[in-house]
Parts: sequence; structure tokens; C-alpha cells
Amino acid sequence: MSIVSSPAAVAVAPGVDYFPGILDRAAQEALRDEIFAILIEAPPFRPRMPRTGKPFSVRMSNCGPLGWVSDETGYRYQPTHPETGRGWPEMPSRLVEIWMRLAPDAPPPEACLINLYDANARMGLHQDRDEQELAAPVISLSLGDTALFRLGGRERGDRTRSLKLQSGDAIAFGGPARLAFHGIDRITPGSSTLLTGGGRINLTLRRVTRAG
Repeated sequence: MSIVSSPAAVAVAPGVDYFPGILDRAAQEALRDEIFAILIEAPPFRPRMPRTGKPFSVRMSNCGPLGWVSDETGYRYQPTHPETGRGWPEMPSRLVEIWMRLAPDAPPPEACLINLYDANARMGLHQDRDEQELAAPVISLSLGDTALFRLGGRERGDRTRSLKLQSGDAIAFGGPARLAFHGIDRITPGSSTLLTGGGRINLTLRRVTRAG
């Protein structure tokens, strides 16, 4: 895999670092193919909101020891696919390598949430707070069409800022920003040729349990 040898971080906010173009085209294609293979073993599902059962606009899957799921009973991590009952596929080593490069002091990732966006998919402002280990950062990788990422503060009503995430970009947030609200406002169709038919794949790496 080709990855920028010394990825230059752009500080977006305290605790939030943006890594533009951390994956070159060849690395994006290789990772895309690995994710496609994972999606055959762990088919995408459409999560539902707790209590209401309203379906998300994105489809999801996971790889790694644990996977994030959502349905009427709540948000949670579990070791098995909610529809097939099988364990999640192994996390690709290139994702672990990226985590180790961007978060060298954190324990290894245990979950990679795979979000699949079509042109109409969105992700409302939310916090990543279902993990026990909040000292480790969240690292997100973008493949495919450009997304307009919105970042806020620790309170839902805090001021927000926007950032375009292109194919091959990464963003990491931890420390004072670990519980920052964030979401995806929209996708720009046709902005990338990586995925046949368009769309975006977002890979979110997280440590779930406390190390040690």
C-alpha cells in the first residue's frame, strides 16, 4: 500500500486533524477491493433508529472483532452480523497500519464501521459515544465521492464548521474533540471515479474496549 510517508496533519480544531490525500489512487483501489470482498462476506444492512425503527439513509457493515449496529433496542457493538449471525470479517492490515501511523499511542482498533452512501444519503449530527475507551481517537477514511463533513462541539447546539472530504482523505478526532458532534450533510455525485456507479464508502476505525 502506498501511503504518504509522513502524513501532514492540518489542524481543523483542537483534537481534530485532517490528512488530505493520505492514500494515493493505487492504495485507494486496493482498499476498495478489500472492502468489496468484506461486503460479500458481511452483506450491507440498513440500520434502524432506536425506539422508532426509522431506517438510516446509509447502509452499513463492519469488519474487525466488533461491529456497530443499531435497531429498535438501541446502539451497540456486537461480534456478529445482525442478519447472518456470522462473525465479522477480519480487519484489513492496511487499516491497522493507518491507525498505527495516525494514533501510535492508542491501543489497536477493534471495529471498522463501513458506511455506504449513495447520492441521497446523509448522516445527521451525532457523537461517537458507544465505546468504553474514549481516550483513543476516532479515525475516518473516505473512498469515492466527496462528502461535506460537518463538525461541531461537545454540545449539539455548538457552532459548526464544514470540510470537504475527498477520496483518499483521513480525519482523526480525539482528546477534547473525542465527543464532538459531527455528520455528513451531502455527497457530491460524480466527484470521483473510484467506485463504479458513484457513491462513497466511509471507514470509521474505533477502539471499543478499554485496553489492559
